[in-house]
Parts: sequence; structure tokens; C-alpha cells
Amino acid sequence: MTPNPPTSTYRLQLQPEFPFAAAERAVPYLAGLGVSHLHLSPVLEAVPGSTHGYDVTDHRSVRAELGGEEGLRSLAATARARGLGLVVDLVPNHMAASPRHNHALRAVLREGPDSPFARWFDIDWRAGDGRVLLPVLPARLPEVRDRFRVADGSLHLDGQEFPLRAGTGDLPLDELLDAQWYRLGWWRLARTELDYRRFFTVSELIGVRVEDPEVFAASHAKIVELVADGVIEGLRIDHPDGLADPQGYLEDLAEATGGRCWTVVEKILTGAETLPAAWPVAGTTGYDALRRVDGVLTDPVGADELADVYREFVGKAGDRGGRWEATASRAAYEVVTHDLAAETAALTRIAGRVCAADPALRDHAPWALRTAIRELLVRVPVYRPYRTGGEEVLTPEAARGAKAAFAVPEEASAVDAVRALALGALGDGPEHRAFRARFAQTSSALRAKSVEDTAFYRYTPLLSANEVGGDAGRPAVPVEEFHAYCLRIARDWPATGTVLSTHDTKRSADVRAAIAVLAQCPEVWAELLTEVAGVPAPDPHVAWTAWQTAFGFGAPDPDRLGPAILKSVREAGLRTSWTEPDAEYERAVAEFAAAGPGRIPLRTASEAAFALEPHIRAHALGALLAQLTMPGVPELYQNTEREYRALVDPDNRAPFAAGEDDDRTALVRAALRLRRAHPEAFGPGGTYVPLAAEGPAAAHCLAFARSGRAITAVTRLSLRLAQAGGWQDTELVLPEGRWADALDGVREFTGGPATEVKLAELFAERPVALLVRVG
Repeated sequence: MTPNPPTSTYRLQLQPEFPFAAAERAVPYLAGLGVSHLHLSPVLEAVPGSTHGYDVTDHRSVRAELGGEEGLRSLAATARARGLGLVVDLVPNHMAASPRHNHALRAVLREGPDSPFARWFDIDWRAGDGRVLLPVLPARLPEVRDRFRVADGSLHLDGQEFPLRAGTGDLPLDELLDAQWYRLGWWRLARTELDYRRFFTVSELIGVRVEDPEVFAASHAKIVELVADGVIEGLRIDHPDGLADPQGYLEDLAEATGGRCWTVVEKILTGAETLPAAWPVAGTTGYDALRRVDGVLTDPVGADELADVYREFVGKAGDRGGRWEATASRAAYEVVTHDLAAETAALTRIAGRVCAADPALRDHAPWALRTAIRELLVRVPVYRPYRTGGEEVLTPEAARGAKAAFAVPEEASAVDAVRALALGALGDGPEHRAFRARFAQTSSALRAKSVEDTAFYRYTPLLSANEVGGDAGRPAVPVEEFHAYCLRIARDWPATGTVLSTHDTKRSADVRAAIAVLAQCPEVWAELLTEVAGVPAPDPHVAWTAWQTAFGFGAPDPDRLGPAILKSVREAGLRTSWTEPDAEYERAVAEFAAAGPGRIPLRTASEAAFALEPHIRAHALGALLAQLTMPGVPELYQNTEREYRALVDPDNRAPFAAGEDDDRTALVRAALRLRRAHPEAFGPGGTYVPLAAEGPAAAHCLAFARSGRAITAVTRLSLRLAQAGGWQDTELVLPEGRWADALDGVREFTGGPATEVKLAELFAERPVALLVRVG
């Protein structure tokens, strides 16, 4: 990690509508907010018109549509003049699989496996007929054959362009197609026939082999140059779990940048999983912090009650049984069998070659190897195994469970072979290393697709818990667990990232705050559903999900709610999906969304619902202040310094736009300026001390001190607190000294053993308090 990590970052989504010049104009405002660094979405060349930049096409240049390298350097200079640095999102795992725009892929398709760029991609040239499958055709080849044309040395179809192998341009069409190093195929073939590694199940993004030293050097030269020149001071590493060897990559990156960068990784940690200690990074991008902040402000008793209401309401329309663990397990089997069929086929081919070459492993049938691979993959409890600790992920218990899927016990020995291969216990040859890497890469894709993109849309009692890195089956986090997490982070990863909203969160923090309050009043939610029952829905599952989404969003907006609801039913895959859409069902969903959630203002539909607004505000402010002052480097997603309601992408990726300040903007400024003025108190070397309230409502206060410099106190479960009679005589003992209210600059409190502060007084103005030491 850099000796001086950021004190806070502000994420900007760059796109043609918001290029470097627009970001430059926002610098004075952002500097005044108190951040120390701007965090930019990917800046390297991408597919023209891309609104996100993760579809990289050329690592050698800064994206021209954003203003090119000159624009980036100008932004860096303007930021530096205001005391700000730049953090950039780096995408090492994949590129756009676009022959027209990806120069490296274009060379491979033109020249075949002998191309110097062939080493860039995980292409299995031994699969199929020895050509790369490009699943890009809108229909079967015979149906589009007459639309091909050859011009300017390329093959063209409906706006797509493909390079031609030398000497083939004058051949008759059928011969020309057969003569290429690639095979054009119907897009549906990707699921089972794909022979290159991709990003998750997105065939339009092809995996990059940055484990190859030459590929790493070529694909990182520009970024390394910008770091050396001081243009870039920090890096966010996108999806490291997709890499063959994340630790090796990060070590190469640290060496290439000379350790001058604050580097965090988009690593999703599951449950109590911790970041590998050997990784040379400052920490994660912060989804682990998001889960703890959201969870500590969620009512565990009410969440369980809400789950019971959900199961009764949804019935058979939801996933069978309505239990999280069963839903996640079924989703994993579906994804590994269906969506990742090409990936398991690739693993089966590699395992078959290893077994065929080893006398001790021969005669494992391909189907047995495939079954063993599938059964072990679905039992990986985290995203993937790494260099060390693999035995803790692929346990003997997991192997026994996998063997139970075999009807013939003798065939189950394939599980032992596959497990040993995945753990690197059978040798270190090229094929052995390839299997181990691809197994881990497929494991991460399976976890992401089955949990984040399927089960989170099928099991929806409390949507605020269904967030990246979250645990839908355990939405609440005890206060003691939150403090334990913060103490560990302060000790082990003090410069890790923390977030509440990102470009990938399914719902912004404000939307989640409103939904989470429903766990404090399941009966109110049940009444609301009864009140809107007159709006016919296609089924109870979509009704529950759509109305809860609308409640969190807070205002009727069919243009934004409609697409989010439609995406949710496609991701769930219960009645329709992206690849097998049910047009009639989707039309019914769209009509329901427009007539109900997109039209009815649910938060003001009844007096009981309207009465929740103060408690929604308490949750939102509490989460924000906790994130801004807990251990780690807080990131603000664009526009979240004020109320920000956004749904799943692309809704949450609209360009930055200045807006009017609200009550949270003052809180953000106070916290960020405090962190910037006293980095020693909040960064590496700073301390975290939990503070416990005393009295009848003690459980409703979350409080901690940072290095004797600042105190954070927030209200937990304010609705339950009000129902129980308020703070009454509950008190909080502050550390010794005089403490000023950083949010109003007027009130002062005295700390010490005999000077308890009444929480009713501390929270008299607002449901949160940020105190700073006087003197």
C-alpha cells in the first residue's frame, strides 16, 4: 500500500456524456466536499459508446471518447492543484470480444494460433474443429448466409466486421467461411460450445491471460506509465477472482508500479472469509463493510418475521420452499449445469487429458469427471480457492457430498482425482496448472451467477439484504460482530475500502435503508400489500419484489421502476429469462409495473407507511456516518452526498450531476474534512474503541471512538426504539475531555467516568452524532 493512502474517495462514472473535461469542472465542488481522491471508472480504450468502460479494446491508449490521454492528464493536474489525487479502475481480467475494435483479438482471428497475440486469450484450439467459435449470429448460419458480404479485406454482417485469413478473400462464401481461424455461429451455441474463457457468462467479454509476463507487460504499460508520471495514485482492481493467479498478478502489479499505488481489489468475501494476508494490497473495495453496516442496522427478529410473511404471501410462485439455503443450492446446480456448460466442458477436457497421461488416473469416463467437477463446484462455500488454503475450501466433507451424487460407488473415485487436481496435488505440469486455474475461475463465475444474479432475485423477503457480498439468509449483524469486524480491519487492513453504494449495487443505500426499515414493522408491510392487492400482478413473487422495490425507491417512476422489475424476473429465471424469454409473461409484468409500482406512491399510501419516513432517515444517516468514520477508506459513489435513489444497472450508472444540498451533505462534509485534517486518527495507526451505552435502550445505540479524536454515535432500529418508549434514561459515557458537536458547531459535551451523557440529549437534533475533541 502507498505510504499515504487516500482519506476518502469519490467515484465518478465516466462515459461519453461525462468525459474527463466534465470531471475536471466538478473538481472544485468535490474538493470542497472534503474527499482526497477522485475514483474514475475505467479510462482505457473501450467499445465506442460504452457507458461503463469495462469492455476494454486497447490497453495502449486512454479512451479518446473521454478526451484521450491529454484530457486525463489535464484532469489530474486540475485535481492536484486542489489537493486531490486520482484512483483508476483497472480491468485486467477481460476485454471486449469485438473483432472490429479489439486489435489483439482481431490479429488472432486473422492469423490463428501462431499469432503473437494468441497467448493473450484462453482459447482451447483442441476443442471442436480447431477454430475459435464466435457465437455472434442472430440466427443459425443458413438463415443469415445471404447477408454476408466481403469488403475492404473483411467479412461483414449486419454491422459486424471480421478479419479474413490471408489469401481467402476471393474464395466462394462457403469455402471462405470454412477457411477462417474462427467459426461464426448462432449466439445460442455459446452456452455449450464456447471454446474461450469469458467473463462470467458474458460471451461478449473474452478473458485475458495476464499471468503471461508478456501479456501483463503489454496490457499494463500505459497504466504503469501513468502511475510513474504521478497521474494515477491508486488502482481499483476489477474482478481479481477471474484471474488464473490473483496473488501472482498483484505481486507483478506491485513490482511494476514500484509500490507507489494505493491498491484495492474487488474481492467479494463470503461470511467470515478474510482477504488472503499475502496479497500486496490495501484491502478490498468495501462490500464486506457494506454488509456489516447494513446488517448492524437491520432488525433480526423482524427480518425473521418478514420471511414468514414472505413465504405465506408468495407460496408456490416463488422458489420451492422459500428457504435461502435451498434456493441458493438449486440456483448453483442450474447455473453450473446450464449457463456454465461450456466452462465445465472445458474443465472436463483438461481433466481427461491429465488422466489419460497418468497411469494412476486412467479410465475415468468423461461423464464421471464432469459430474465430479459439477458436484465439487457447487460445494465451494466461497467464491474460489487460492494458492494456499484450498483444503479449507475443497474439504473432505465436500468430497464426500460430491461422491453421494454417483449411483455407482466405483465411479465416485473421479471426485478424488478432480479434487486433487484442483488442489494442485497431482503435479505442476502445464495441464495441471491449467485445470487448477480454470476450476478456480469457474468457481468464482458460478458463485457470482448463482448467488448474486439468480438466488438474490428468487429469495426476496428483505431486498436490502440481497446485495453484493450480502447474506440473504442472515440479514442482520449483531453489534458485537460489527465491532469485532471494525477492530480486525483497524488492525489488519486499515486502508481497505468501504462503500455503501457503487455502480454494481442492486439498490443504492437510500433505497436499501427504506426497505430495511420494513424489518422493524412486518405488520405494516403486510397491510400495505393488502391495500394494493387490487392491482393484479402476474404472480405473488413478482408482486412482492416489485412493491418492495417501489417502497424503497420512494416515488412512482415507471420509466425507472419498470426496467428494474423486468430485469429482476429475467434474472430470477422462474418464469422467463434473458435467453428463453416468455413474451406474454414479460408483457404482463410490464403492464403490472406501469399500473401499480410505477404509479402508486406506496410510501404515502397510508398513515402507517408515511410514519416510517423519520425511521428511514435515521437508518440512512446512521449507515452513512458509520461508513464515513469506521476503519478503512470511505468511498462516496457519485451523488450520494445527498439523498440518492437508484436501482440496478444501468439505472445507477447515469452521469454525475450537481444537485442541491440536503441534511446529509453537511454530515458528509464534516466527516470527510475531519478525516482529511486528521489522517493519523482514521488511517493506519489509528485506533477504534467500541463504546457501550447503559440503560433500557442501550441496544439502540451504536457508538465508537476513533483515536481519541472523534466519536460516532448512531441510532439503531429507531422504530423499535420509539415503540419501546424512547431513550428514557439511557446514557453514554464519553472518553474524558470536552467534545463538540461537529454537525452544529455549538453543542459541547464533557466526557469522563462520572459525566454520562443522556442519549435523549445527544440525539435531540438528529438521530446521529459526530463529536470532535476540543483542543
